[in-house]
Amino acid sequence: MLNPRQQTLLDCVRKHITISVEELAQQLDVTTQTVRRDVKAMVDAKLLARYHGGVGLLSSTENIAYPQRQVMNADAKRRIGKAVAARVPDGCSLILNLGTTTEEVARALHQHSNLHVVTNNLNVASMLASNTASEVIVAGGVVRARDRGIVGEATIDFIRQFKVDIGIIGISSIEFDGVLRDFDAREVKVAQTIIEQSRQVWLVADSSKFGRQALVKMAHLSQIDVLFTDAPPPPELAGLLRENEVELVLAT
Repeated sequence: MLNPRQQTLLDCVRKHITISVEELAQQLDVTTQTVRRDVKAMVDAKLLARYHGGVGLLSSTENIAYPQRQVMNADAKRRIGKAVAARVPDGCSLILNLGTTTEEVARALHQHSNLHVVTNNLNVASMLASNTASEVIVAGGVVRARDRGIVGEATIDFIRQFKVDIGIIGISSIEFDGVLRDFDAREVKVAQTIIEQSRQVWLVADSSKFGRQALVKMAHLSQIDVLFTDAPPPPELAGLLRENEVELVLAT
């Protein structure tokens, strides 16, 4: 679990892509020894990478491991999950995709009634399955051992059978030009299908996703109806949200 200083350090690295230990110490107003200790812990946890003379983000081709993502920004994700659940009416149909934030949405939906939830996330299915007042429909396909996500052509074919009220999707990266990206091409194809099969698309992403790098383009902010996040987006993203009439919901 990151402490507040380490979270600020991670945010600084995300902003600069690569940065020296000395610059981090200056920005955080701590000693270089403190920065080096934090960096070592975060490198060991596979949250950052060391480079000659400094520290930087991990490769844009590989996501942070699922156990680490479960604890990163956990409070923000819980708040986002509750904010989404507060807007979901009883009796509607949903698709929830992969991601630790969509799992928090599922956790917050547990008391809803008469929901019809389609998902390619076995963690989501497990969380909602004990709610006897709702129905959970699990997509077929290949199960990824690392996070219990279901992907592949069979998953896409299955989801195309449905047209739901709300598609709730997570994402790894929201670039400053509004492009939404993720790391796994198979996962991206499933998410694109969810967008196509949803009357409204709600994006759930904590603020650490702003400006982050990832390999595969999934969609654009203009294809989203509502963005749920935990902090105001940078000015360029805020402008794009207004321009494309995307509702912004801040989970406080």
